[in-house]
Amino acid sequence: MDNIIEINDLHFSYQDENGNPGAEVLKGVSLTVRRGEFLAVLGHNGSGKSTLAKHLNAILTPTSGKVIVDGIDTSDESKLFDLRQRAGMVFQNPDNQIVSSIVEEDVAFALENLGVPYEDMRRRVDESLKAVNMYDYRLHSPSQLSGGQKQRIAIAGIIAMQPDCIILDEPTAMLDPQGRREVMATIHRMNREKGITIVLITHYMDEAAQCDRVVVMDKGSIVLDDTPAKVFSQVEKVKAIGLDVPQAAELAWELRKAGYDMPEDILNEQECAQAIMKLFA
Repeated sequence: MDNIIEINDLHFSYQDENGNPGAEVLKGVSLTVRRGEFLAVLGHNGSGKSTLAKHLNAILTPTSGKVIVDGIDTSDESKLFDLRQRAGMVFQNPDNQIVSSIVEEDVAFALENLGVPYEDMRRRVDESLKAVNMYDYRLHSPSQLSGGQKQRIAIAGIIAMQPDCIILDEPTAMLDPQGRREVMATIHRMNREKGITIVLITHYMDEAAQCDRVVVMDKGSIVLDDTPAKVFSQVEKVKAIGLDVPQAAELAWELRKAGYDMPEDILNEQECAQAIMKLFA
């Protein structure tokens, strides 16, 4: 499986009002993401995770180092159009991404700007809305939708572009639990059925636990990079960074500390309950 994202020694500093670089936000980050992978990036506020995400779509470009997405150097301004067709981005607030008063027109907006022929555009819009289970709402006003539904419309607009990769910067942060479940189910379906590479920036541990791989950032650097089970088994290290772990993983850790023989790869309640039952079998 080839890499769709290659980041090599990425450094980045925001500039002040005089154009002078401030403190480094990203400090020599190197990372590869395989095509079709579902990657979660965790970190507390100020860790650099959202800044990293914006480099994958060339919203930001490196102070030094390289970011290559699907063979395109994100610093190459002449390739910006191609890059953003291949790597779409979904942000926290769905209201900031909706530009039309009718759902299907909003999904079609970017395609119209690209000059996609009508028949092809009609097909893409319908397929994208069906993919996020929002086709029945195609003639509704986005203002009538819930937060989770609006975010699914935003994702449909990205899917219509037929990207190879979708970067989601805390897409469920402003949603209620039902909205979170809807959006996460949609993202997983896109990854599973269409093979779209997903990079999910999140502060929800249960969302990260569902991914193929977890990267943890702290103070502008990557400090952990492994499967969810192996990352969340390092409870003391994760907590020292200022993050939580899934509740089931923490309970298993507490039981291990108390001397019980609990597995180190527990992530969810079912796995935890089965391990506890075995202790008393």
